[in-house]
Amino acid sequence: MKYVYYGNYAEYLEVARVELFRILGISYDEIEKRGIWLPVSEYKIKYLKPAFYDEILEIHTYVKKVPGVKIEFEYEIYNDSKQKITEASTTLFFLDATTNKVSRCPDFLMELIQKNWKE
Repeated sequence: MKYVYYGNYAEYLEVARVELFRILGISYDEIEKRGIWLPVSEYKIKYLKPAFYDEILEIHTYVKKVPGVKIEFEYEIYNDSKQKITEASTTLFFLDATTNKVSRCPDFLMELIQKNWKE
């Protein structure tokens, strides 16, 4: 169909989140090893223009609010012509892997987020 299938965008956003954590100084695997899971509770997307197969996309990922029991990510996806083609957001919550209960953002992650915070 030459266009990127709409369902693929959720995976693109997941990769963007994982890369943002890596840029902050921690791998997603390390977060899980420290006993924190981050399930997605909300996903919104607005398609402004289509993405095409084999097109290089650039995803800008932001955390614009200090996390509490949830962390909200915002995304902008650009095509190789630097046109914004998609806007999206996801909300994830912090889940203690041992107790299976919602928890606040752990200190080790909050420190990395605040260290890299840009207003």
